[in-house]
Amino acid sequence: MNAETLIQLQGITKRYGTGEAAFLALCGVDLTIQRGEFVAIMGPSGSGKSTLMNLLGCLDTPTAGSYRFKGIEVETLNKDQRSLLRRHALGFIFQGFNLLARTSALENVELPLLYRGYSRKQRHEMAREALAQVSLSDKERNTPAELSGGQQQRVAIARAIVTNPDTLFADEPTGNLDSKTTVEIMALLRKLNTDRGISIIMVTHEDEVAACTRRIISVKDGLISNDIITR
Repeated sequence: MNAETLIQLQGITKRYGTGEAAFLALCGVDLTIQRGEFVAIMGPSGSGKSTLMNLLGCLDTPTAGSYRFKGIEVETLNKDQRSLLRRHALGFIFQGFNLLARTSALENVELPLLYRGYSRKQRHEMAREALAQVSLSDKERNTPAELSGGQQQRVAIARAIVTNPDTLFADEPTGNLDSKTTVEIMALLRKLNTDRGISIIMVTHEDEVAACTRRIISVKDGLISNDIITR
């Protein structure tokens, strides 16, 4: 594995249930992703793409196979160790934004910093910087109810990047947005990838959204059916 490899999967299998009720969601997946890539993962419902995303994001563990993240053998980590890895190296963006409803944009962005022992002043400074990077400096006191869908997703992105993660995992990040806002959010993600070098791995079912990335991986019946470099 060379110095530029971020993720390497070898023979990854994921089985749910036992006996006749067993379901094989992933059937021996091999995959390598380099640092700095912007990757879309696509596939029909039940294809295994969400299972693959959960494994890559250290939210689940494989039944068999090897997963290395920056050289770390993830499948050997216990639950607490995986949690530490997520906290210190990964950021997550979700379709539903997952913001606290009665909390300001600034306080929502500060949340990941509470678990790291930063002072109140440090949290404020870092959160304000993250909001500035998503062009929301003027909305720091607003609650989610006072923000549009696109603005809420920008707050969620600011929260994901406030800890300076190596990698962002985005699960249908434009699924609840109109077409104009989708273009804006994808432009923001491209900028984070290009300007800050953040690796982004995104699940989407939208061809137009996937076309904004640099690589499209298609999953079907628990296997990678196609892997295309787009630019």
